[in-house]
Amino acid sequence: MSARTGREYIEGLSATPREVWIGRECVSDPATYPGFQGGIRSVAALYDMQHDPELRGETTYPSPSFGDPVGLSFLTPRNADDLLRRRRMMDLWARSSGGMLGRTPDYLNSAFMAMAAAAPFFEQGDPRWAENILRYYEHIREHDLVLTHSLINPQADRSAAPDREPNEHLSAGIVAETADGLVIRGARLLATLGPLADEIAVFPSTSRAPQAGEDDRFAFAFAIPCTTPGLRFLCRDSFDTGGSTADHPLGSRYEEMDAVVVFDDVLVPWERVFIRRNPQLCNEVFAHTNAVVHMAYQVVVKNVVKSEFLVGVASLMAETVSISQFPHVQEKIAEMLICLETMKACLRASEADAELDEWGVFTPAWQPLNTARNVFPRMYPRMVEIVQLLGASGLMAAPSADLLDTPVADDVRKYLRAANADAEERMRLYRLAWDLSCSSFGSRQVLYERFFFGDPVRMAGALYSSYNKQPLMDAVRAFLARED
Repeated sequence: MSARTGREYIEGLSATPREVWIGRECVSDPATYPGFQGGIRSVAALYDMQHDPELRGETTYPSPSFGDPVGLSFLTPRNADDLLRRRRMMDLWARSSGGMLGRTPDYLNSAFMAMAAAAPFFEQGDPRWAENILRYYEHIREHDLVLTHSLINPQADRSAAPDREPNEHLSAGIVAETADGLVIRGARLLATLGPLADEIAVFPSTSRAPQAGEDDRFAFAFAIPCTTPGLRFLCRDSFDTGGSTADHPLGSRYEEMDAVVVFDDVLVPWERVFIRRNPQLCNEVFAHTNAVVHMAYQVVVKNVVKSEFLVGVASLMAETVSISQFPHVQEKIAEMLICLETMKACLRASEADAELDEWGVFTPAWQPLNTARNVFPRMYPRMVEIVQLLGASGLMAAPSADLLDTPVADDVRKYLRAANADAEERMRLYRLAWDLSCSSFGSRQVLYERFFFGDPVRMAGALYSSYNKQPLMDAVRAFLARED
């Protein structure tokens, strides 16, 4: 039991059949389905980094249970050095995709690290739940598993609580309790990376957790293998259409897939239950364990890398077609630089003000991360828009690289060259810019970042409610009362 290789990850998918529906096809082995190939290879490459002799010390650490190397994102930080070690590892993984993989395994590894450290929190529901969270954290750490998760109920009637829905089994809920565990029926969305994962964690949504007085059959948390009988994944279309990396540089590599999760009387063993019929704990779990802080920290690390990637694309486009000297172009790229530096500043502030929490975990400061996760959903669509504005019609005048192997290759080389690049270089760059800003893959990235942590209005309300504004108001009152 130790850090896996990419090959071991892929072989694990093939060895554990699951029920994945995409189009009219039921896929039992994701590793064989063409539309999942790019994403699977990219996740496998992350695991291979753990075995690169030059990177092993930056991506793994000795298991506290057995001493073998395990993924560094599982490390419980006890001091500033530990926190920065984890950040460097997350940065390495994010840079492998330019930040385009949003649900790399370190995201949920961070959540379970924090929840395991806060195991006494789960004892409020049942002493068994604390034991379960500790055992599960060790299980995923020692087996180096890929997790997906699902938080949101189906959007049939968003004005109604789950227990007020006409179809009482629309949202996933407890329908029975047996000697073996909970029986879950209904659906959840949205499981990103679902078909590519080993296990799924099911937690309450931070934007709409069960409220006191509601039916407690919707108040639970658990984790189970993606191969569990009765568990189904209903996928959207794949954005990995089988094109070349030259023509579809992002979609062909980083399709992580999103899926609706159906629970058809799925049995959840008691040893996999973390919360049972307890709305209060469901509402408190992310904040009181600081899981949300460590998850947001990983996300902001990724968002810094993603912002750098977009700035790099926009700047290279401007240089390639020789427009970087124009003030309006400089203004647009400067706007992107402001976004980038804002993310970097929030990340740095969270580290500078980090401290030990009540569970003994060295935890980044929350408010800078909370600010970053509210700002980026507004910044990212604008950065993508700037790429569109700089590329203009050139984004549509970007034919396939295959034309260079046809009788019209001379036309391509003559008419598609740029001021500072030959035709092949320009075509590759503009195909990348298209995939980033205009393709189905790029459009999904915009939607994904808009709603990464939930409804932006509710997130803003949460920031408003949690921010301590009293000292600021007191200072204004003191100023108004001052007599010079």
